[in-house]
Amino acid sequence: MRNARSPSPEPRRDLLGLIWDVVDPRLRGGLAGAFETARPARLRLGEGARIAIVGHRAAGKSRLLPLLAEWAGWPGVDLDRELERRSGRRLREWLPNDEAGFRRAERDLFESLPGGWLVAVGGGFLSNHPGALERHVSVLVPITLESYRERLLADSSRPRLRPELTLSEELDRVYLERERRHALVPTWSLPAFLRATQREP
Repeated sequence: MRNARSPSPEPRRDLLGLIWDVVDPRLRGGLAGAFETARPARLRLGEGARIAIVGHRAAGKSRLLPLLAEWAGWPGVDLDRELERRSGRRLREWLPNDEAGFRRAERDLFESLPGGWLVAVGGGFLSNHPGALERHVSVLVPITLESYRERLLADSSRPRLRPELTLSEELDRVYLERERRHALVPTWSLPAFLRATQREP
């Protein structure tokens, strides 16, 4: 599992800049502005609770994980990478051929992790396992449809979810379906989470 790095000698402002560099550039200015104006909120974690970094595929969750772990001072793990490591199976082959088995495995692994961990979950986790997130904190990493399409059209390494459709049709349909499901699950915004976990340099 991937643990948080030790505190960086870089000023906190530089770390925040690295975080903004990862998010959708179409949303970057608004997210940074929301962080500056957000009132600090208290992040309450019950016993055994985890912090799930959730959102669409290609939103930047895996790249944000080590940065958010350093920012908050908590250990972190990328759920998809840990699934591949433990199972010896590549998600690109596993998901199209045994989606039900994959979904069971990702939920089981998430529920087995220690409390107080940051967990970057896959793009389908929020849609498929909302009940698994009920007693945990979910931090939503947003992405626009335009950036989602651009990033996934340029990335041939990801598994197809609807191979009966053209890739363009699949991206539009999956994005809109998951947007509707995401709206039903309580989540923290990224700026609110950053403000709540802000530490002194």
